[in-house]
Amino acid sequence: MSRRYPAVPPGVHSPDYFEPNRGTHRRHPTHPRIVVPQTRSELTAPVFPYAGFGSPDTDLTRQHAGEPIGERIILHGRVLDEDGRPLPQTLVEIWQANAAGRYAHGVDNHAAPLDPNFTGVGRVVSDAEGRYRFVTVKPGAYPWANGPNTWRPAHIHFSLMGPAFATRLVTQMYFPGDPLFVLDAIVLSVPQWARERIVCRFDPATTEPYWALSYLFDFVLRGRSATPMEN
Repeated sequence: MSRRYPAVPPGVHSPDYFEPNRGTHRRHPTHPRIVVPQTRSELTAPVFPYAGFGSPDTDLTRQHAGEPIGERIILHGRVLDEDGRPLPQTLVEIWQANAAGRYAHGVDNHAAPLDPNFTGVGRVVSDAEGRYRFVTVKPGAYPWANGPNTWRPAHIHFSLMGPAFATRLVTQMYFPGDPLFVLDAIVLSVPQWARERIVCRFDPATTEPYWALSYLFDFVLRGRSATPMEN
């Protein structure tokens, strides 16, 4: 049985227009949003044939002939609902810059080297306990045209999708203790009391000795503890 997707909780997600973030000045809505009734198409379809993914989908360090340059990390966590229950069969996708802070696509003209052994894209389907896991490299910071000397902190983009297009959510995850937080308009657009929800935490329990540090990042999709999203 399908059910209606609840509205996003107020005061958690980044606003459409945020004055310090110049990127929102032209693309934010200029009229009130129109609520479109959800029909069977939005509630039940299209259903994605989420096949089983494995390396190299989940291990971004094994997608090419050689290993990428950078600090290898393990990134894992769970996808949860507002009551802490796991959400299995959720498609979790990531994309990120390489260790030098450059994306592997043509519109990135940052004067940093590309890594021929790193594309920066991965995907996995959460298991019965809502768990996901990636192996990747820690991304580097990079400049962006939001001011005379503005830099984005190291971050990883996430997309989460359930059985239908209407379930897609997008967010960014950051690393603890980054000094660039105070200079980043995208981080600052998240209310201060919810900002810790977009920062992963170091997880020594799952760190693999002499191989990779591990970070934990859970997603809460609704409710008072919801992860801030960009939708």
